[in-house]
Amino acid sequence: MRYGYFDCFNGVAGDMILGALIDAGCPLDTLRAIVAKLSLPGVKLTAERVQRHGLAATHVRVDVEASSQKAHRHLPEIVRIIDQAKLEPKVAQNAKAVFQRLAGAEAHAHGIAIEEVHFHEVGADDAIVDIVCTCAGLAVLGIERITSSPIPTGSGTVTCAHGVLPVPAPATARLLRGIPVTGGDEVGELTTPTGAALLTTLSDDFGPMPAMTIEAVGSGAGIREGQTRANILRLFIGEGTSPDAGELDTVTVLETQVDDATGQSLAYACERLLEAGALDAYIVPIIMKKGRPGQLLTTVCRPRDVHLLVSLIFAETSTFGVRQYETRRTKLTRRHVTVETSYGPIRVKLGEHGGKIARAWPEYEDCAAAARKAGVPLQDIQQEALRAWSRKRDDP
Repeated sequence: MRYGYFDCFNGVAGDMILGALIDAGCPLDTLRAIVAKLSLPGVKLTAERVQRHGLAATHVRVDVEASSQKAHRHLPEIVRIIDQAKLEPKVAQNAKAVFQRLAGAEAHAHGIAIEEVHFHEVGADDAIVDIVCTCAGLAVLGIERITSSPIPTGSGTVTCAHGVLPVPAPATARLLRGIPVTGGDEVGELTTPTGAALLTTLSDDFGPMPAMTIEAVGSGAGIREGQTRANILRLFIGEGTSPDAGELDTVTVLETQVDDATGQSLAYACERLLEAGALDAYIVPIIMKKGRPGQLLTTVCRPRDVHLLVSLIFAETSTFGVRQYETRRTKLTRRHVTVETSYGPIRVKLGEHGGKIARAWPEYEDCAAAARKAGVPLQDIQQEALRAWSRKRDDP
């Protein structure tokens, strides 16, 4: 597996991430072609080698002609720009997810609905380019799993379109909920809303560098000169060296208990949560205070999805509060193979640990579809798929 590790040595911003990607080998001309697809008039992407506290890095600039600048945009307009660019599906999906997360944070910070959010700094042309080109650059470099160090926020105040705000700015603070952070020893805004939205949306985990064989290192420079340390972000790219040990990541567990909900409403809530990206959602019967029978709704999710899923829980249940805590989990390294059966092709999910296959089981949806089509019991399909897998595994 190809890993990308962001070392947020002195914070993170959109131009720093983009500079690190280019410095690590993403061709500038490839990203310029992406900018052209966005059809933003008067926008030009440039990159240059600079020094920050004696360290070399790549600094990216998004120049916008004064006549083409726009004061602000709403989320639907930004989504339309991305859709009309006809980007690779995964690139477009990730870019829209970053802006959706930004919109949610801004809406919460200002106490308004997402539809009412006016993007200022994060809706400008340079932010659109930073976000879309970052998603494209990750795809170009073939990065499959992203990990980030804890994120330094800085301290003091920052001046923006809403006036003077404390650091981290309210939207940035919201974006960093459930994410390991540090204050850092620099005064000022080390992490911008764009940088926070990119890493918290796209990163699979936060913590130390994963075991990998390093193939490339890119350094992206911010616009300012650090006071005590270089204002750079480093990106390490390499192949994972120990995937057989299992995948370790951090997840957030959301819990709430209700005693006045119907089974139908809770089942629907679970469906909505899973559709919105929850890793798991389940209900356990419990006895609550005053001897009332109730239900415990538990949702397991990625830290970056906490805000969205908590909002869904409040919308779809009658609860007045949601508990949350982080925990680590170890997963089998997973992959799929397709086997041919008399009922058609069936995917089999394999779980590997220690270099050996520890689990093999046919995918339910494939088996269920085949069982309905053939009019046979589900277990017949599953057993034949397992026999086909055994033959495929034993073939020399």
